[in-house]
Amino acid sequence: MQFRRLGRSGLKISALSFGSWVTFSNQVDRKRAETMLAHAYEAGINFFDNAEVYARGKSEEVMGDALKRLGYDRDTWCVSSKVYFGRVDDPRPTQKGLARKHVMEACHAALRRLQVEYLDLFFCHRPDPETPIEEVVRTMNTLIGQGKIFYWGTSEWSAAEIATACAYAERLGLEGPTMEQPQYNLFHRQRMEVEYGPVFREYGIGTTIWSPLASGILSGKYSEGIPEESRFNVKGYEWLRDMIDSERGRKRVQAAGELATMASQLEASPAQLALAWCLRNPDVSTVILGASRPEQLRENLGAIEVYERLEDSIVERIEELTEAVAD
Repeated sequence: MQFRRLGRSGLKISALSFGSWVTFSNQVDRKRAETMLAHAYEAGINFFDNAEVYARGKSEEVMGDALKRLGYDRDTWCVSSKVYFGRVDDPRPTQKGLARKHVMEACHAALRRLQVEYLDLFFCHRPDPETPIEEVVRTMNTLIGQGKIFYWGTSEWSAAEIATACAYAERLGLEGPTMEQPQYNLFHRQRMEVEYGPVFREYGIGTTIWSPLASGILSGKYSEGIPEESRFNVKGYEWLRDMIDSERGRKRVQAAGELATMASQLEASPAQLALAWCLRNPDVSTVILGASRPEQLRENLGAIEVYERLEDSIVERIEELTEAVAD
């Protein structure tokens, strides 16, 4: 496993990490979660990603139980949570957003569910137009001061919002955001590669990217339809079907099929090739893997080896192949 600094911080996290979005509780029970977390840890992964909204908190409970049973030394791994969506079924005004009350209570709830004394990373899962950014910065620093979180960051914030948070932190002598968690893959590139450039350079923001396989499209598994066990069939995630049911989605599936042909020539799987491409970006601190089966996780971990032998000429061919359907 390779390790990279999280932005300009001193924290080193594995270039590949393991997340639980959609899978834990929905597709993965506690026993299988323990098996996959053990395999990830033994392969060198030291960062596990989660959020309050994943499976309405049950994802964190599954991960917390599994990590407790595995008994790894707490100082050898990092875990995250995210705050914003709260109770997605029917949240009351104080149960969502980034107001100080919800952020503090969401942190305490995540600590209970994950069965840890602190969160290594704590993300603002979305920007909150109803809460002043200064309030968010101050609240996150309160949690840092209490030892409940070590680093805080954002997810899917605009570059301007991140810069504003950094400016408030500098002015107040506080800790600004250390990392952003954006979607990034061969089909979704503009924000990561263009919009965020200035904040990466000026503030040294690290990234923990999600959906590196475009919810599985880049793995090539949808070339012949949607498998029964796919996340596209998970209740509450039907919106993911829009990614392949539209005309553009079908073109992306076709491009993924062509990527699979290229991957076979490199003796790699299409998923490994797509993940290796993400690792080529120097602004990527870690690529979050998602998996519902141990064999799927093992395959994706092979992306490190593919990355090490990925030549510029291959990268150019990959980008030419997907350019027409990227945004």
